[in-house]
Amino acid sequence: MSETAAFEFAQDNELDAILFHSAPALLTNSGWEKSHRALEARLNEYMACLDQVAETFRLAGIPLVALKNGGIARGIYPCPGCCPMGDLDTLIEPRHFRRAHQLLLESGYTFAYRAAIEENSLEHAEQAGGAEYWKLLPSGEKLWLELQWRPVAGRWIRPDQEPPAEELLARSLPIPGTSARLLAPEDNLLQVCLHTAKHSYVRAPGFRLHLDVDRIVHYQPVDWQVFLQRVIQLQVKTAVYFSLVIPKEIFNTPIPQNVLDTLRPPAWKERLVLAWLNRVGLFNPNQPKFGRLGYILFTALLYDDLGGLLHSIFPDKVWMRRQYAVASDWLLPYYYLRRWFDLVFRRLKT
Repeated sequence: MSETAAFEFAQDNELDAILFHSAPALLTNSGWEKSHRALEARLNEYMACLDQVAETFRLAGIPLVALKNGGIARGIYPCPGCCPMGDLDTLIEPRHFRRAHQLLLESGYTFAYRAAIEENSLEHAEQAGGAEYWKLLPSGEKLWLELQWRPVAGRWIRPDQEPPAEELLARSLPIPGTSARLLAPEDNLLQVCLHTAKHSYVRAPGFRLHLDVDRIVHYQPVDWQVFLQRVIQLQVKTAVYFSLVIPKEIFNTPIPQNVLDTLRPPAWKERLVLAWLNRVGLFNPNQPKFGRLGYILFTALLYDDLGGLLHSIFPDKVWMRRQYAVASDWLLPYYYLRRWFDLVFRRLKT
């Protein structure tokens, strides 16, 4: 492969800025450095906005955590030019959601979802687990900010399989030089693993998702026993296993073998999932990876057992009443049908 072809391939997979630091003496195309400098400038603007929002929230008594790449870039990784991201993901406690929403509007952000299927209403945001906002940066670029009270908020991830925001905020750590906070190492790794599973390990942004696990393991001291306890408690062993084993194989990420052995699913499931991932490929994330039925079947494989899958499809009445504001039990059949429609149709591309 020529360097020009390699650069185009790296661009398609959002790796061009990252690779600039890997072997600069071997990269003669000036595009690598230009990509790196452009990303660094954009990320510096993103981090300035993160700091401003975090300080505004702090003055209002609202702690804010920077999730995923935002937290990695602001809190642990030394080079913002190697941290591509499409938006800023943040986490607050649900009790602060409406006040935080108002503060963002007062700070010049516009409340709007990128996906046309989403309903631009605060009530919908409270049910879905978060909202999206945008703002034009001094450079003219549009920054998207996600304000979440659910740390993952995937349609196929049960809310009881996500650590509560209150617990995550209570265990979060300060980041020097900003009011934004970072998840504790075990929580940070778990949240990133669930987020990677939510994207089926291969869907956009694809390959670079697996760098998040690698960077957390290298730059935060993970207590693996605590991590395992939380994974097992939330019944997400299978989903987390593949989020760990992929970077272990690709980057030789130092994940203890006993951790993988503890989380490893049955042999038939491991072979089937890995063969499926190998077939669709980790690269070219914007290409179709799953048909609708294939996506549903693949996601079903990520549950630890049949009971967990059924519980996700048929949540208990208490959760249904809270999630959909069901006024009467007579209406529950309608809302179960609405939930099944959401599971099958609404989040196929997330």
